[in-house]
Amino acid sequence: MATLSRFQSIQRHNLEVFQQQPLAEISGSLGDLGTFLPIVIALTLSHQISLPTTLVLTGIFNILTACFFGIPLPMQPMKAIAAVALLKNFTAGQTQAAGIFVAACILFFSVTGLLGWFTSVVPIPVVKGIQVGAGLSLIISAGAKAVNELSWTGPSWEDNYIWVMFTFIALLMSAAAPRTPYALLVLMLGLALAAFQLGHAKGNHGPAFRLWLPYTQVPDKDEWKVGVLEAGLGQLPLTTLNSIIAVVHLSADLLPEIPTPSATSIGLSVAFMNLFGCWFGAMPVCHGSGGLAAQYRFGARSGASIMILGIVKLLLGLFFGETLVGWLKKFPTALITVMVIAAGLELASVGESLNTIAARDLEKEPGQAERKRRWMTMLVTISLLVAFKNDAVGFIAGMLCHWSYEMPEVLAKLRRKTFNGHWTNASLHEEQSLLP
Repeated sequence: MATLSRFQSIQRHNLEVFQQQPLAEISGSLGDLGTFLPIVIALTLSHQISLPTTLVLTGIFNILTACFFGIPLPMQPMKAIAAVALLKNFTAGQTQAAGIFVAACILFFSVTGLLGWFTSVVPIPVVKGIQVGAGLSLIISAGAKAVNELSWTGPSWEDNYIWVMFTFIALLMSAAAPRTPYALLVLMLGLALAAFQLGHAKGNHGPAFRLWLPYTQVPDKDEWKVGVLEAGLGQLPLTTLNSIIAVVHLSADLLPEIPTPSATSIGLSVAFMNLFGCWFGAMPVCHGSGGLAAQYRFGARSGASIMILGIVKLLLGLFFGETLVGWLKKFPTALITVMVIAAGLELASVGESLNTIAARDLEKEPGQAERKRRWMTMLVTISLLVAFKNDAVGFIAGMLCHWSYEMPEVLAKLRRKTFNGHWTNASLHEEQSLLP
């Protein structure tokens, strides 16, 4: 009964928020497309995933996530797997094997309670360091892509630095009018510019009706070996830290009025999505803190936002599928760049509350020494994560920094315990010697 009551409460919340701010929810649902679209298109063109299957299944997962969690939880590509797959020209089977391996590990961590325990013992400064580092990494990657692909006049009049400046200024202005559906307007503009380019390009065809035909994808023995060792192992810490632990903490920070999902429930969601979808050729996916920050930044405040996105993706995958690739490839890099930068800024901004009572591990304002320790732990985590482009490296560095500050106190306690033990034994020996 309690579960049913909570489920009904989530649906009421989704409906009420959508009725109050429909445009904001629609705009927020588009916040993560800056990360989603480029990776999906690249993997599709390399024949490493099925675009129709990815759209259909992630659409279904979006809808289910909205119903069970009630927050704008994103559906993001597993970036480490995607990066290795593109770099090393993975087969579709190798890509799916990597996703299935990560999902199986996350399922084990979830059912054994390891995820919940891990979330409870990781210090808040390290968690915030991972979040801020992920935000800065998004900004850096967006900037690098823009520098490589754009100039002041190219590659075309529809896609250049001028559009970056225009879109970024509009982003800053939208902060003064939070109800402006910024992401929705940018998407409409981008699709219009893409359609214009597509119409003037030779040999390109726009979207056409093509019904989705599902198929299974079963990796062979060699594909399992390559996928697991070369991509799956690298993705595992990223999924655990940024897609589960950081998401749990970020949802509590951004949406305190909504019950925060547990690490175990988020882990089970990631596991089941991939243990089902990857067998059909879908892209390995997870819930990223960057996507949650992006959707929140552009207006999403409930599961209604991603439910809308899920319905749209489901319909596009069912009836258009691969024919969408040409159109999406023409989407201006300039507009995607600014959307990703906005997501990165929103995610990085959570570090501001590190030394305030808004940080959930503090009951009062910390003293100067503690503030410095917490700040340094977060800074070490951020620096190493960004420098090595690896969440696991940042996490280990942050934990070592945290333990280095804790060590003197631990040693002092051990000394006091040892001293008290010796004192007690000595006193007992003296008392016994006085007895007749």
